Amino acid sequence: MAVILTLLTVLLVAADQLVKYWAVHELKPVGSMDFIRIGDFKIFDLTYLENDGAIFGVMSGQRWFLVGFTGIIVLLGIVLLIKLYRRSKFLNVAIALFIAGGIGNLIDRFRYAYVVDMFELKLFKFAIFNVADICVTFAFVMLLIYGLFIDPKIEKAKKEKAEADE
Repeated sequence: MAVILTLLTVLLVAADQLVKYWAVHELKPVGSMDFIRIGDFKIFDLTYLENDGAIFGVMSGQRWFLVGFTGIIVLLGIVLLIKLYRRSKFLNVAIALFIAGGIGNLIDRFRYAYVVDMFELKLFKFAIFNVADICVTFAFVMLLIYGLFIDPKIEKAKKEKAEADE
């Protein structure tokens, strides 16, 4: 499973960087292009954005704080993955997604001093985001599911086993 998680992380970081490379070289010159629409109704556009802050541009211009914070989160994720490795495959994938997303955006902050975003959901006013952000969002949802539904069952089973062993 460790090899699969490592490959997953590497592939997601590579996908993030490839899409960002495309955005910098192909999308940046045009700014924005239609992607998914129904008639005149726009659903999803590709829009080039240089985000020097966090989500929704919060903490704009705080490059080194965001580098440090993201670095700590990535390291914490690696430590948790090692420590909790045998607990749950679902949890392992969630943590690997977090790590991949963090590394993808960390690379941008070192390389450009900002994060390259390109996916714009037009269905409703929302942030422009990238593959790394998608990884982090899925990881967060998975961690919520794990914490609310899976971990309590694991703990209950452990408790029942401990009681039965006594």
